[in-house]
Formats: sequence, C-alpha cells, structure tokens
Amino acid sequence: MNPLLAALAAEPATEELQAAFLAGVEAGEYTVAGPPVVATALAALAALSTRRGDEATTPAASPVLLVTATSRDAEDARVALATLAPSLRTAVFPSWETLPHERLSPRADTMGQRIGVLRRLAHPESRDADDVAAGSSVEADASEHPQSGPLDVVIAPIRAVLQPFAEGLGDLVPAHWALGDQLDLTEVAEQLTMAGYRRTELVEQRGDFAVRGGIIDVFPPAAAHPMRTELWGDTVEEIRAFAVADQRSIGAAGDLTFVWAPACRELILSSAVQDRAAALLSQHPELSVVLTPLSEGMAVEGMESLMPLLVGGMESLMTVLGRRSLIVVADAERCRTRAHDLQRTAQEFLRSSWFAASTGGQAPVDLGNSQYVPWDDWSDSSDAMGNTRWSVSPLGGDYAISASVPPPFARDTDAFVNQVQTWVAEGWCVLVQEPGSGPAARMVEVLSDAGIAARQVTTQEMADLEVLPRDAVVRVGTGGLRSGLLVAAQKMALLTPAEIHGTAAAALPADKMPSRRRRVIDPLALTPGDFVVHEQHGVARYLDMVTRQVQGASREYLVLEYAPSKRGGAPDRLFVPVDQLDQVTRYSGGEAPSVSKMGGTDWERTKGRARKAVREVASDLIRLYSARMAQPGHAFAADTPWQRELEDAFAYTETPDQLATIDEVKTDMERSVPMDRLVCGDVGYGKTEIAVRAAFKAVQDGKQVAVAVPTTLLAQQHLATFSERYAAFPLKVRGLSRFTSKKEAEEVLTGLADGTVDVVIGTHRLFASDVTFHDLGLVIVDEEQRFGVEHKEHLKQLRAHVDVLAMSATPIPRTLEMAVTGIREMSTIQTPPEDRQPVLTYVGPYEDAQVVAAIRREMLRDGQVFYLHNRVESIEKAARRLADLVPEARIAIAHGQLPESVLERVIIDFWERQFDVLVCTTIVESGLDIANANTLIVERADRLGLSQLHQLRGRVGRGKAPGLCL
Repeated sequence: MNPLLAALAAEPATEELQAAFLAGVEAGEYTVAGPPVVATALAALAALSTRRGDEATTPAASPVLLVTATSRDAEDARVALATLAPSLRTAVFPSWETLPHERLSPRADTMGQRIGVLRRLAHPESRDADDVAAGSSVEADASEHPQSGPLDVVIAPIRAVLQPFAEGLGDLVPAHWALGDQLDLTEVAEQLTMAGYRRTELVEQRGDFAVRGGIIDVFPPAAAHPMRTELWGDTVEEIRAFAVADQRSIGAAGDLTFVWAPACRELILSSAVQDRAAALLSQHPELSVVLTPLSEGMAVEGMESLMPLLVGGMESLMTVLGRRSLIVVADAERCRTRAHDLQRTAQEFLRSSWFAASTGGQAPVDLGNSQYVPWDDWSDSSDAMGNTRWSVSPLGGDYAISASVPPPFARDTDAFVNQVQTWVAEGWCVLVQEPGSGPAARMVEVLSDAGIAARQVTTQEMADLEVLPRDAVVRVGTGGLRSGLLVAAQKMALLTPAEIHGTAAAALPADKMPSRRRRVIDPLALTPGDFVVHEQHGVARYLDMVTRQVQGASREYLVLEYAPSKRGGAPDRLFVPVDQLDQVTRYSGGEAPSVSKMGGTDWERTKGRARKAVREVASDLIRLYSARMAQPGHAFAADTPWQRELEDAFAYTETPDQLATIDEVKTDMERSVPMDRLVCGDVGYGKTEIAVRAAFKAVQDGKQVAVAVPTTLLAQQHLATFSERYAAFPLKVRGLSRFTSKKEAEEVLTGLADGTVDVVIGTHRLFASDVTFHDLGLVIVDEEQRFGVEHKEHLKQLRAHVDVLAMSATPIPRTLEMAVTGIREMSTIQTPPEDRQPVLTYVGPYEDAQVVAAIRREMLRDGQVFYLHNRVESIEKAARRLADLVPEARIAIAHGQLPESVLERVIIDFWERQFDVLVCTTIVESGLDIANANTLIVERADRLGLSQLHQLRGRVGRGKAPGLCL
C-alpha cells in the first residue's frame, strides 16, 4: 500500500469509518475534516477494502463514487488514484460541456466516454473491448479502453452526478467487427448513423464515418486514431489505423484485428425516437430545424436539448450505481455551492438563450425533465437508496483526520532541504513526488548532496509497501498529485512540485504524435473545373472523384483532364489514386493556365524554364547571403537527454506542423550559419512551445537567450510560461520590462553581463544601450511586426552574429515577402491543436439577460470571461454594472493607464483564477494565453477593426472547451 494510504488507514477516524461501512451501519452522511486529497485517499482505501474483503461481508458490489466540484478536480483525482493505488480500475464519468437546454451538442468523445462508463457499470462482467487493441502497436492497451471490465472507483463532477440522461445507455451494444467477419456495409452505416455518427466524405474528427466502395472508415469517440476496414467482397480482410492529417495508414497490416465503435451520441436515433420527433414536429413547427432531421434519422447539432421529449425515460448516475453504494464527496461545501449555481444558471440560460429569444423569448416546450437535480433532493434520494456518504471538508466534520497541506517552499531549495533533514531526524517517513523520472533523479542528487539518504522508486514499488518505512531514507517517485499532505500523527510527509517548485504536476499525460503532416491536396476542397498540377504530367483540369474496381478491389481516384494528344481528338484523362495525392497540388497562378498534354514535351520545357528562373533568383540570394555566410555562427550540439525530458514533459499533444517546425528550427541551430527563421501561425497554434524548446537548446550549449515581445503583458505571460516549463531544471529565467522594479532590473542586467541569467524576457527595454550579454546565442522575437524601425535595425545587426527566431500570427507584407522569396527561412503552423473547437461567434444588440447568461454559463464550467469595454473613462462604470448583474462573480479591471504594479497584479491574479471576469480594453489583444478563459464579450464591436476582432477572438477557445464570443 502506498505510504500515504497506509498513514491515513492508521488514523483512528479512518478505521472507524471503514469499519462502520463494512459492517453495513445505517446509511446517511458522515462528515470528515481534511483537505480535498483526503477524499481521494479515502475512496482508494474503501475500494481496496471492498476488493480484498470477503464477498459475504461486502455490503455492495458497486464501485465507490467519488464526487468532485469540477471537471478539473475529477481529472486530478483520476491521476491521484493512478499514483496512490495503480491496481484500482478507475474511470471518470465526465459532464457535458454544454447546459442541458443549449442548442449545442456535447463533444463526441465526452459522450462516448460517458456511455463507456455506463456500460461498464451496467455490465461489469463484460470484457467485450479486450480485442480492440489485440497485438496493436497503434492503439492503447485494451485495459485503457473505457468499455472494458468492472470498475472499482467512478469519479464524477457534481454536474455529471446531478444531470439526468436517457435510460438504457449502458445496455447499448456498439457496432463491432473483426478480421474474417461477414459485413453488410449498408447495415453498418445504418447502425453507425443511429448511434450518432456523422457520415462524411473524409473522416476528420471523432464521431465521423465514411463508406467508399469496399472501405469503411470510422473514428470511435474513445480511439486515439480513426480505423479503416477494407473488405474483400463482404469479408473483412484488413483493419488499419490511419492519420487524420493525410489519411495515410499508421503501422503495419495486422496491427489491428477488431473494431469497437460505441455510440457517440446519448440520443440514439431509433425508430421510436424518430416517431416522437415527427409527432412533436406536427405540434411545434417552429422547432423544424431540429425535429425534421431527427424524424428522418439524421443527427443534428443541439438535438440533445430535446432529449426528455424524445426518449422513453430519464435516469441518473446514482440509479445506475445501485443501492447501498459508498459515495465520497470531495470538498462538500464547494460541491453544494456548485449544485445551487448549476440550477440557477441553467434556468436563467433557458429563459435568455439565443434559441428562446428567436422564438419569442420563451421555450416552446417543457424541458424540465433534463434539469439538474437539486442538491437536497439528491441527498434525500441517496439516503433512501441506502447509500453511505463520506463528505470531506476542510471546514471541519464529525471525524477528524490529522492531515494538512505541507508548507510551500516557493523554490527555496535551502528551506526545503532543511525541513526534510528535520523530518528525517525526527523519524518521519518522507516521500517526494516529481513529474518525471528525470526530475526525480535530479531530486535524489539534490538530497544526496545535502547529506540526506534518498533513492528513486517506481509507483508500483510505493504501492507494494506493507508498512510505513522508517529507515531514514527519502523516497523519490513520479506521479500526478496536485498537492502534498502531512499526516502528523503518523509522521508521514508527501511533497509534490506544488510545494517544492510552486508548480503543480500536469494532470493529463502527453500523447505524442511523431508523424509529420504531408502537404497533400484536399480533394473535398476541389470543385469540377479547378486547375491542378501533377508532378509528372503538368497542369490539368479536375473533373471528379470516382470509385473503380481494379483486380477485384475498390479504389478511389481523382479524374484529371489533359489536352488532347492529337488535334481534334478527345481530351486525355488521368486517374490518380487517392494514396498518391502527394503528387497533385492546386494551381496557384494568377491567370487561367493552358492545360498540358500528357506524354508531350510541353511540361518538361515549362519545368526547365522554371528551373532557370529559380537559378537566377538563387544567384541573387547567394549574393545576399554572402555577407551572412562570411560571419560564422555557433553550431549548436544535438539534443541532450534534458532536451528530450523537457519535450516529454509537454502536457499537450503536438500538432504535425509543430513537430515539423521544431525539427526545422533545430536543424538551423545545428548549422554553423546563423539562423534567421520566421514561424508563422495563427493565435493559439503553439508558437510559444517552439520558442521554449529552442531557448532550452541554446542554454544547453552554454549560450544566453533574449526573448523580445511588444507588450508588458505578453512579457509577463511568457515569463510565467518559460519559468513553469523550466521549473525542474537549473535554469535562471528573468524578466525585463516596465513591470520590473529598479532593483530587480539592476540584478537582471548584472546577471546578463556575468552570464548567471540564462534567459531574459522583455520588451523594447532589451534594446537599451545598458543591456549587455555575456554570451548571447539566440534572439527570439514574438510579434515582430509590432516593433519599430529602430528596434529592427538593432535586430539586423544581431542577425549577422547570433541565431534569430521570429514569430508572428499576422506578419507584415515585407516580412512575408522576404520569407516567401527565400531571403528568410519560414515555417508555417497551419494545423490547430488536437481537440481545438471553433469559437462560436454571435453578433447582435446588447442585452443584459444574454450577458448574464453567458457569464454564468462560463462560471459553471469553472471558466473565466473577458469583457471588453474599450473606453478607459467609463470602464469602472461598466464593471459596476456587471457586479450588479452578476453579484457572485469576482470582477477585475485592466487597462493601459493603470500603474504597472497594479496592472501586473491584476493580470497575474486573473491568470491564477482569482477573478472570474476581467473587464478590459484592447490591452489583452495579443499575447495573453489563458486557456481557462473561454468566453469573450465585446461591447460596441462596431468600433473595432476586423484585425483587432480576430486577435481578440483568439484569446478564447484555446483549451478543449469551445469558446464563445458575443
């Protein structure tokens, strides 16, 4: 057992609680005093006791339900359980990202995950997904599939616990087939459509499927990649995973043997649902936009809002769990408050929704059955079902556990080491958790250098301990706990990065996508008559996409038309297989071209003339580059283990364009010629992470890095980002802007001159004459187009000696021309991050009801709001108006005329989620990367330019949740 669990299990209060539960005492609520992590530990202890207990004495076969206040807390609890008790089978039952009445559908992967958990609860003995990944090197292990086997702990935010859903979702049998099966594609298409899948030409997102000849592509909601099934006649001959970016297969034939496609919508379009939709349509024709497609068996956006009217009945998670279950509520007061806010906001949103407003200001049908269950009703229902509730709260309770949160050391290594030495001397069991094996190994070195016995252990080694170790050895492991814990009575201390480094561990694992996107033409973007260029045959006219039988197999082809080979003859046609699309590009010339002849010499002559023109341009470029070539730069070394460790710690999935750009930047840096590269990508596409990795590579070679940004807010944002990413490494990152005090600025300047500062992030202050570097190796310029001519002249002088990396979402034409013509190297990031949702944008007159509903909707999903009021003289009045409309919201003001220290504190507090709404001017237009802020409300948008509005809209929708812009 993990030492933390062992320490809590030895607490008298824990022993009494567990004994009472196992003895089947009277149901009801038992309050426990302790921080939220205690709730997770108690759930783990209860689940382990139930699994190890005798069947005759175990009061319930259902899993433990761990209730959290928010979805983020639920994900943190999942990671914590994986660290504390890796043998437990756990799953998160997520909540919808939308309110029950919204004309927006939840994400397909969210609904698929929910249905998967319900199936495991309804049929715990079933192992029907075990074959999904049999022998696969592409898919995850079957144990990671959400439809596989029984569960020990179900983690759910209170929002998911209180929201009813359609009956029978756990009994749904997914579409499935294996190698050698006989398959009727028409029946499969009907089954997938009924399960909420969307039929498309190309599969691009979860919940899509496509049928082309004898091939069916499907992207199940819980799968890492879509799967392609090829048939020989009616027999499944081959199953492969493939990449969305280029539609090419991943892995080798035989990697996959089974396809498991569970429903990706919670409203199953059965014949009964279609009949109810048709009947409802006759009564409410104003709902035809939704009901007409549903009556015809086609899924439509927002159809879940009408679920209570279309299904036979509704049920809740507690009903599926069954009677006499154990429910552990983490931070019960927050959960109770959250439940009350949910009910109130859902009602307000229903009354003021855009859909209701368009139909006269009120909902045309009663949707009360989909409302969140009130907290008191849920509690009474739980008691009536004989459930036991352990409500953990830091405010106190009937059962007291001697657990507390460790003191923060705020990166003070000496204070941390001294405290650990004191604990060890007093006989404490001390555990240290780091986010990865590399930081854990360095922590062992730090402790050993201080004379403290320490060794690195695995998560499983920690879980296998039977008693608390008292051997005066500090155990350093890896895990994802967001905070540590002290159990004073048991002399046990667990410390995490939150206390040691001031940064919490990432809750999400980093799923890597090592493939690079090929630049192929998108056949769906072509219309008949478009001009294209084939690499071998020249300019052609696109006609159609067709399916043809070749040697008994169906394949898709692009049909291209060329000029007739003989005068007066019919045009020649070329059939290009879709797996050879990399040879075809769209024609991008300014005028309509002449179509080439197949097999002739016209195309070769054209290519020859192009090569000659390129050689002439190249000779000019050689002269331009000769000055730079004469100034040898520093050739950086290949990646170090620390570089790979930094990149592995990235808590998100890199896009293929990001990976390609990172490779190009590293290649430039490893050359002896100074780099001069422009990275062009839209807001939120991951340019900062490229800068983080490039700067780290430079520091690994003993060089200093200067990061220049146009605004103080962006400087502060980058300083926080770089500091967080480098927290586990011995790098010194400092800022230099008007936010920096005089004393701090002097320290930074001294550190730059003597080499003790590795990375400096600042505004135009970096170009002052008093700024000197000990050994500058890389300059990174963010939003280069926003610097003045004087600063750019300074950069031009630097380019002859050091590597320069410029980044921009909207480069000015001159910069873009230099990149396109080859004077500067350019990388483009065109692919948005995986799971990025489009920002929903509404334009209309100002109404208080809609503003209130939008703010409260965002607060319900634990998010934040930008409220843009672009007049400084009246911004405080606007903030007071919002405070009257939404009194529970924490509101702050930010504009450029605030004193530097005040503005800095406001932005940092907003970034740290101390405020819910930031009333601001366009000072937030660029640079602010606050993934938790997903709603933007703009007053008098007509007074802003399109470029400004585009940049402002880029402030939201940067996480997985869809952004909203009003």
